[in-house]
Amino acid sequence: MSREVVLSARPQGTPQESDFELRDVPDASPAEGEVSVRNVFVSVDPYMRGRMTGVRSYVEPFAIGDAIDGGAVGRVVESSYDGLAPGDWVASMLGWREQGVAAGAQLRKLDESVAPPSTALGVLGMPGLTAWVGLVDIGGVQEGETIYVSGAAGAVGSTAAQIAKLKGLRVIGSAGSDEKVEWLRSLGVEAFNYRETRAKDALADGIDVYFDNVGGEQLEASLGALRPFGRVIACGAISRYNDERPQPGPRNLGFVVTKRLRLQGFIVRDHSDRFGDFAREVGPWVRDGEIVYRETIVDGIENVPAAFAGLFRGDNVGKMLVRVAD
Repeated sequence: MSREVVLSARPQGTPQESDFELRDVPDASPAEGEVSVRNVFVSVDPYMRGRMTGVRSYVEPFAIGDAIDGGAVGRVVESSYDGLAPGDWVASMLGWREQGVAAGAQLRKLDESVAPPSTALGVLGMPGLTAWVGLVDIGGVQEGETIYVSGAAGAVGSTAAQIAKLKGLRVIGSAGSDEKVEWLRSLGVEAFNYRETRAKDALADGIDVYFDNVGGEQLEASLGALRPFGRVIACGAISRYNDERPQPGPRNLGFVVTKRLRLQGFIVRDHSDRFGDFAREVGPWVRDGEIVYRETIVDGIENVPAAFAGLFRGDNVGKMLVRVAD
C-alpha cells in the first residue's frame, strides 16, 4: 500500500487543506511497457490552482475524488520497459502520490551525475524551460535591454532573471520579503520589495520587456513603464488565481496601442520541442554555477496541501518541493 492526495472539494478562494484528502491505495504492478516508480519529490505549482476550478482551459480540470497529477521525480521500482531498470531516476507526471505506474515512454531518465534529480522539477525542468522559452521565443530579448521580472524569487522568475543577466540585459525584479530581495541582489538583480515599494516608482526609468508572473497591479505598473515597442511576456498571474470573482483588468490598456506594445501569453507545454535546445544552453550554466537555484523542501506526502497553499502566501524561495521518500 501507498498514499496519494486527492481533490475532495473545489477550493473557494485560497486553497485549504480541507479541500484535499490523503488516501491509501494498493500498489499496482506494471504491465508490458510500463514502469512502477517510487516518488522521492513531488512538485506543487501555481498552474494547478486553475485545474481545481472544474473549468476546462488549456488542460482538463482535476476531477473530485481523483489524485492530483503533476511533476514528480523518483526511482524505478519495477520495469517492463526496455531502457529503464530498478534504481533508475526518472521524471514523470505521477503527481501527488508516493508510488505509481506510468508508461515507460512517458518517463524521462535522469543522470544524477549532471545535477541533483530534484532539479528536473525546477531549474532544469518545466519552470526552467518556461523561463527560457519566455525570454528567447516569446520575448526575443536583446543584449542591452532592461527587463522587469515579477515574482523574481520563484522557480520561474529566478531562472528568468539569471538567464536575462547572462544574455546581457539589465534586470529588475520584485519579491515579497527582504530575505528574497537580498538573495536576488546577490544574483545581480536590481530587486525591490513590492510590499514596501510601489512597482510604479521602482520602474520610473522605464523598461523594454516585462516578464509577468503576477498580473494585477504589477502588470498595470509595467504597462505604464514600458517604452515604445516594448513587450510583455505573459507567463502567469498568481495574484489573481484565488479571486472568487473577476477583478477589473489594468486601467491603462490604452498604452498597448499608443506605445505599440506586444503582449503575448504562452503555455510551456506548446514548446516541449524546445527542451533539447533549452537543456543544451541552460544545463552548462547550472553545472558551472553561473545559474544558481534555491529549493524550499517540505517533508511528507501529508503536507503536500499545506505546501501548495504556501505558494500563494509566498512561503517559497525558488522551487517549492515536497519530499515524499528518502
